[in-house]
Amino acid sequence: MSHQTGIQASEDVKETFAGARNGQYRLLKIVIENEQLIVGSVKQPGESWEKDYDYFVLPLLEDKQPCYILYRLDSQNAQGYEWIFIAWSPDHSPVRQKMLYAATRATLKKEFGGGHIKDEVFGTNKDDVSLNGYQKYLITQSSPAPLTAAEEELRQIKINEVQTEVSVDTKHQTLQGVAFPIAKEALQALEELKNKQLNYVQLQIDMKNEMIVLASTLPTELKDLPKRIPKDSARYHFFLYKHSHEGDYLESIVFIYSMPGYMCSIRERMLYSSCKSPLLDIAERQLWMQIIRKIEIDNGDELTADFLYEEVHPKQHAHKQSFAKPKGPAGKRGIRRLIRGPAENETPTD
Repeated sequence: MSHQTGIQASEDVKETFAGARNGQYRLLKIVIENEQLIVGSVKQPGESWEKDYDYFVLPLLEDKQPCYILYRLDSQNAQGYEWIFIAWSPDHSPVRQKMLYAATRATLKKEFGGGHIKDEVFGTNKDDVSLNGYQKYLITQSSPAPLTAAEEELRQIKINEVQTEVSVDTKHQTLQGVAFPIAKEALQALEELKNKQLNYVQLQIDMKNEMIVLASTLPTELKDLPKRIPKDSARYHFFLYKHSHEGDYLESIVFIYSMPGYMCSIRERMLYSSCKSPLLDIAERQLWMQIIRKIEIDNGDELTADFLYEEVHPKQHAHKQSFAKPKGPAGKRGIRRLIRGPAENETPTD
């Protein structure tokens, strides 16, 4: 994906990567300078990977400067030593730097060789990428379904609904809690979106295997979003909405459920509708994704810049004023009637 930024690996980086893959180094720090990936620092193995980890990694992380860290484990796979890829993007670093490093991440992985990378960790503070933070990451990743009550509910539903079609007899049960399993690739893509390593994730339901799978992670700008919406099938979309609001630059995750009405079968409409809530529950409670807005649309033509902005930032104050106006005048007119009525009757009597 080097075409996104034009950043390429220097010859020094390529040579260093060759030595690293053979186990020569414990750690590589890679930075972007003069529109090139260059080697910022290297470390030779000292003790075990656990003992070296915090001592090597943490001092290299700057408070306001993103970087990449490649850290070698002691384990090996068929291609050689396994590595951890750390994408460091501190909160206080410039937005332009964050975006540059995020867009160049795939280039670095390609140059190094994705088969050597066992785990990818994204961090905005040192606790995220410390040894303790990495171990917490492993706990969440190693158990794809020790997960929530929704996962246990899924298991029970699958037992009870083997070979069962969606029909009137199963409607209540499916609408209450169909939680199809989510493919590993889809969960990984959502995790990368949460960490702002991707800006768009599209999911679809594999009807035959009853599973939610990854459909697309194409880099998507706001102007491209309408083209991502299929006209003849339903989809779930997670979009990193980058915009400015009241002088602040914001990056907010928006969930879009697209359902092109009667272009879809009844079964497809029912499954997408009933799987939506369990999917969002996993995204928000298990992956800790902060979804700022949930939108349902019929077609992509609705997704204009103005529409999305107003959905994320509704004009609440305007509604409050228009709602409050009728109350005051109505009350005053009522009181005047009570006062004037007797006054008008008394005048002729005098």
